[in-house]
Amino acid sequence: MATDSVEAMNDDVMSDETILVTGATGKTGRRVARLLQERGVTVRAVSRSGTQSFDWADRSTWEPALEGVTGVYLVVPDLGSPRAAEDIAAFAGQAAATGARRAVLLSVPEGGLDEEHVLAAERALEHAGLDWTVLRPRWFFQNFSEDFLHDPVLSGEVRLPAGDGKEAFVDAEDIAEVAVAALTEAGHAGWHYELSGPRLMTFGEAVAEIARATGREIRYVSLTPETYGDEQRAQGVPEEWVQLSVNLYEYVRSGGLASLSDGVQRALGRAPRDFSEYADTATRQGAWNT
Repeated sequence: MATDSVEAMNDDVMSDETILVTGATGKTGRRVARLLQERGVTVRAVSRSGTQSFDWADRSTWEPALEGVTGVYLVVPDLGSPRAAEDIAAFAGQAAATGARRAVLLSVPEGGLDEEHVLAAERALEHAGLDWTVLRPRWFFQNFSEDFLHDPVLSGEVRLPAGDGKEAFVDAEDIAEVAVAALTEAGHAGWHYELSGPRLMTFGEAVAEIARATGREIRYVSLTPETYGDEQRAQGVPEEWVQLSVNLYEYVRSGGLASLSDGVQRALGRAPRDFSEYADTATRQGAWNT
């Protein structure tokens, strides 16, 4: 395991630090940015559509984003693509050369799709000369309230080909807290944190929790991959995304994610948040108001 550099050790709150947050408009990125700001850390929040443009495919945007930063939070699109490792190696190397010390990469669960390319991307960061931490989270709670499962929940029927496969859904708030700890505190360098919630749940059980919290009738309908694919195509979803979704749900359906991990506990010294707490909080905040 790598060790923290002497420069990286010390206070939790470091006002002289500047952290670059990529994917700053995403589910974890905006939470990481908020939590860093609450700690008094200067944040440079970037994205393709942000005030300061940053694009992994346009390397001319890298140098301005990296100027003066001491740490980076990396959200890389298409992490499972062959190009991801090359991009991360180049970017992390450039970050180290400009004075950054720490880097946190948002990855995917070990053993998942495109594992060969994902592991290559992780190794690229590990060899870049930074104090690195890799986060491997499960499916986000917030997919039901902020992303592609939001509209199905509002419709009252969540139709998916995940069967009764179990998943250890995790709160994006927990992911962000682990990322911020790794970016601002000693003791996290060289860790691969597998991040899960505290219990295994089927999609049907997750939907039932939301129904309980909202007091609405919402049901989960288990589809075959073929029926799901046909329904997605009928809605105009591109074939590439149809196939990707089918494969992701099949991994859940087959039991590939039916395990818990202790990454949140190990990183933060507390248990991860439960889905029922998330459902109650999201309901109070109006996530599923119609």
